[in-house]
Amino acid sequence: MVVSTYRIQGATGEWEVVIGLEVHAQVTSNAKLFSGASTEFGAEPNTQVSLVDAAMPGMLPVLNEECVRQAVRTGMAINARINAWSRFDRKNYFYADLPQGYQISQLYHPIVGEGAIEVELEGGATKTIGVERIHIEQDAGKLMHDQHPSFSYVDLNRCGVALMEIVSKPDMRSPEEAGAYVRKLRSILRYVGSCDGNMEQGSMRADVNVSVRKPGEAFGTRTETKNVNSVRFIMAAIEYEANRQVDVIEGGGEIVQETRLFDPDKGETRSLRSKEDAHDYRYFPDPDLLPLELSPEFLEECRQSLPELPDAKRRRYEEHLGLSAYNAGVLTAEADTARWFEALLAEAALKEGRPQEEVAKAASNWLISDLFGALNRLGKDIAESPVTPAQGGELLALVADGTLSGTLAKQVFEIMLETGQDPGKIVEERGLKQTSDTGAIEAVIAKVLADNPGQLEQYRGGKEALFGFFVGQTMKAMAGKANPKVVNELLKKALG
Repeated sequence: MVVSTYRIQGATGEWEVVIGLEVHAQVTSNAKLFSGASTEFGAEPNTQVSLVDAAMPGMLPVLNEECVRQAVRTGMAINARINAWSRFDRKNYFYADLPQGYQISQLYHPIVGEGAIEVELEGGATKTIGVERIHIEQDAGKLMHDQHPSFSYVDLNRCGVALMEIVSKPDMRSPEEAGAYVRKLRSILRYVGSCDGNMEQGSMRADVNVSVRKPGEAFGTRTETKNVNSVRFIMAAIEYEANRQVDVIEGGGEIVQETRLFDPDKGETRSLRSKEDAHDYRYFPDPDLLPLELSPEFLEECRQSLPELPDAKRRRYEEHLGLSAYNAGVLTAEADTARWFEALLAEAALKEGRPQEEVAKAASNWLISDLFGALNRLGKDIAESPVTPAQGGELLALVADGTLSGTLAKQVFEIMLETGQDPGKIVEERGLKQTSDTGAIEAVIAKVLADNPGQLEQYRGGKEALFGFFVGQTMKAMAGKANPKVVNELLKKALG
């Protein structure tokens, strides 16, 4: 574990920030936690509400097994303790978007116990962040107060949607650590397939608990900033709230335990309500749901269904494929990227007739540099790439067998982005094939040397750095179609 050096400089000296996160992750499932209503995003308001979600009299909840399975798999992915016996509780509070007047959750006996997540920080440092628990609960609906001058609108489509609440320990000491934790957690959820991690759609959001203290002293009073829906906003909320608390304490005030909201437009938090404690919710066991008991067979099936996770995949890329730590980290950060890379690697190895270990470096460099650069320029992610892994593998094979030079490969790639055509077809139709014709190259070299007598004299006088100039002029004269290796060999001969 690396000790954070992040400090807030106040009038009375340095302050340390203490951070804990409660991440709400929407479980990947077609139906809600206790009903068969759809969970599809973007439907018309109040069109995905069952009688159970609407709390009609006499309606009983029925637990969705898939939601349980996804929570267990998530716990296993962070090496957490899985509780074979757990129980649902009623958390009693009234809001207009919660028809039952209570939320079915888990307090005393959660389905997942303690675990840990290792995060990577700037400069290659790592830190292990503890996870206190994961419990399953139902989401509330949505209130909209800005649609009518005198009424609030209620949309119950999210009411009853299954959430995993992933509660960290107060182990984070800087906005950077909190950002790294959320990114790593989102990556794990996406690998496992238990949550899509789309924060902009509300399927993953965080309640941010912040307190400040003098280094080494006891924890201070914390505030909770609710429903922050991006990594950047989480980091900004922490920074603002920590500085606000320092200013309050140094001004002679006291921090009030309260719930706050983050205003992304102003970059600041504001008070929402006093913070409730657990006893304020009058928790008690849900009388409509039996305790949840998980069989050894069910737990083993969950374990066997887990994919290779990002840390293990990164180690394999470094140790077996010979990739740099940087490339391996970039390629395994998101499940979609890793899947795309492995498909590219398989295609390149097949077309080149070589083991994957021998083509991995070139494939990873091309994906990270060329493809990612193009996607950033186009405003697309890897799932929207206009170039397929098969086309990328074919392009790499054309470079490897000498059909294309690096320069020509870039030209072909740009055409692929625009047209979606296969690289082989582009090379054939546009005559972009690299030439190794020594006679043609020698003729161009002779002309380049004749056209640049001054540089030739300087080179022969000892200015050997001009060799690159002659290579460039030759390649330019041949429109990038000359084989660079042949050009270098023939130039050395001509200049010697």
